[in-house]
Amino acid sequence: MVAACSNDPAPTEEPPLAGASIGGEFELVGPDGETVRWADFDGQCRVVYFGYAFCPDICPTDVQRMTQGLKVLGENEPQMAASITPIFITIDPDRDTREIVDEFTNAFSDDLIGLTGTPEQVRAAADAFKVYYERGETTGDGSYLMNHSNIVYLFDKDGQPLATLPVDEGPEAVAAEIQKWVS
Repeated sequence: MVAACSNDPAPTEEPPLAGASIGGEFELVGPDGETVRWADFDGQCRVVYFGYAFCPDICPTDVQRMTQGLKVLGENEPQMAASITPIFITIDPDRDTREIVDEFTNAFSDDLIGLTGTPEQVRAAADAFKVYYERGETTGDGSYLMNHSNIVYLFDKDGQPLATLPVDEGPEAVAAEIQKWVS
C-alpha cells in the first residue's frame, strides 16, 4: 500500500497509479535561480503539472483548476492542504525563463512553485514523468504553440505516484480526488 500524506490510516483501495514508474529525480531551476531537485520535496505530497506560460488556453485553465482545487481543499482540510506542494514545470524552456515562469505561477497562487531549466534538463524531467511534448509549427511572426500531454499528477510524501487529478471536472473534483488518496 502506498503511504498517504498524513498520519491517518491509508485508504483501503489502492491508488490508481500505485507502482507506476512515473516521476523521479530531476535537476531544474527554481524561482530564485536555485537548483531544485525532486528529493527537495521529500516529506511533502506533490501535485505536478507540465505546461508552458505562453499557452493560450489549456495550461492556464488546468493550472487554475488545480490551484483552485487546492484552495477548496484548504478550506475543508487545512492540514492536508498544507502537506501538499503544487509544482509547475515548463516544457518550453526556450521562452519560459525563470522570470516568465515566476510571473505565470504567481498569477495563480503564491504556493505554486514554477520550474524551468535547460532544454536537456526539461527533457530529462519530462521523460521521468512520462510527459509528451514537442514544439508545434512556427508561424510567420515567429510564434509557436507546444503540443503536449496535460495531466496533473498527485504524488505521496515519498514521491510515489498516487493518481491523476480531474481538472477537467473543476476544483471541487480536484479537491475530492486529493482527499481520497491523501486522507
